[in-house]
Amino acid sequence: MPKLIVSIDGVVIKEVTLAKDRTTLGRRPYNDIVIDNLAISGEHAVLHMIGSDVYLEDLNSTNGTYVNARAIKKQALEHNDVIEVGKYKIRYIATIAAHESGSFVRGPGSSAPMPLPLSAAPTEMSPLAPASGIAVIRVLTGAGAGRELSLQKVVTTIGKPGVAVAAVTRRLQGYVVAPIDGGTVLNGEPLGADAVALQDGDVLELGGTRMQFVHT
Repeated sequence: MPKLIVSIDGVVIKEVTLAKDRTTLGRRPYNDIVIDNLAISGEHAVLHMIGSDVYLEDLNSTNGTYVNARAIKKQALEHNDVIEVGKYKIRYIATIAAHESGSFVRGPGSSAPMPLPLSAAPTEMSPLAPASGIAVIRVLTGAGAGRELSLQKVVTTIGKPGVAVAAVTRRLQGYVVAPIDGGTVLNGEPLGADAVALQDGDVLELGGTRMQFVHT
């Protein structure tokens, strides 16, 4: 089944498998893909899956829907196409199997393998592969003190929705963290908008809760 990788500012925030004939995208909570941002219309776009083909249709959104930097009304998607809605970039991956295994697929009209990028940024061409060893987030304070969250997914969100949320992303070279909503503090310093590499023992603080990154 095809898959979408949603990112903002080069940081992956969610992955969505297209398992239905009709998948809606928008700001309202009843959409299949919810992007809670004012630049996104309540019902922004819809993806139609017909056999092995996927078509993207703009639903007369306020700010438009773009594929590979071109405004569209309805368009068939090709592997590695980049959908843009507001500041969000959504990369279309035609097959999950190739994407999840970190393997390569052949580019159109070429016999050379084309690496699957991790980020939706068009300039990034690093293959998606897991970092060596699985890291955990260990909760140090609050009601969940002592609990550990395994970072097995490509993207794991931590924190409290509506208070402070950050995304920890696995990359080829290791793990990075970036704030999504609210303030995130790393080793006593507020995080900016850019993703920052995590080191074993780093301490994160979100909404008054302290957590430690442990990578053995």
